Amino acid sequence: MPEEGVCKLPHENILTEEELIDTIKAAASLGISKVRFTGGEPLVKKNIISICQKTGQIPGINEICLTTNAILLPDKAQALKEAGVNRLNISLDTLDSEKYARITRGGSLEEALKGIRCALESGFSKIKINAVLIKGFNDDEIRRLCQLTLKYPIDMRFIELMPMVETGFSADAYMKASEVLSAVPELTPVSERDGGSVASLYTLPGASGRVGLISPISSHFCGECNRIRLTADGKLKPCLHSNEEISIKGLSYDEMVIKFKEAIFRKPAWHGQLDSENPSHAERSMNQIGG
Repeated sequence: MPEEGVCKLPHENILTEEELIDTIKAAASLGISKVRFTGGEPLVKKNIISICQKTGQIPGINEICLTTNAILLPDKAQALKEAGVNRLNISLDTLDSEKYARITRGGSLEEALKGIRCALESGFSKIKINAVLIKGFNDDEIRRLCQLTLKYPIDMRFIELMPMVETGFSADAYMKASEVLSAVPELTPVSERDGGSVASLYTLPGASGRVGLISPISSHFCGECNRIRLTADGKLKPCLHSNEEISIKGLSYDEMVIKFKEAIFRKPAWHGQLDSENPSHAERSMNQIGG
């Protein structure tokens, strides 16, 4: 997040709960069956439990996921589970409390770890921990992060740093996801792959969880991508790294269906070369798009 904070949108500029539910209904009518709420931090949204409950009642939606920093999970994990949330993705880039406070602008690592424990105690069996690989920041913690799969029945996933508008890190902070295998050579490939997953899966001997590598830069998976993003202000993004956005706020249900079809058929075959010299064309940071 920007050091100076974010510019908050006026309430009238973001999707209402009713508009959001209509949007999900339109998506479900076209065969989309999985919804993930992300951010920013979705748990700061006051009506997030109601939104999850109503999403679970939409015919065709069979999986609801939520991406969070876990800090608010002690108070919300049980309610999310009862609301029908099936899976949690938790952002955790470091296990060093000082580095955690620095990268999160003052967050508490202990609160995040408490949130993970509360999620497990609330009955969430499908938890993924996401760490962005950052050379010079957390590359010395790769083994320690992998060892979380020995302690918890979770998937520990490493994601390559993407050249977005603002990352807060220099170009040489990028490292390939495959470098995880060099840091932890005892990782062995897992033969099966989750349906729709973009991660290559590995496991440590004796671990109850798995390690996933996600390589959007070194080995893009555009041809397998079946995702459509919707921003809080009601813009459909056919591709994360494109500046193309299709507005649906204020439209009727039938008009939303038309715009969804348009976004799906305009998904590009490839997001193009991405590196320090060819940054993302998104023109928005991840906290504005949805991580």
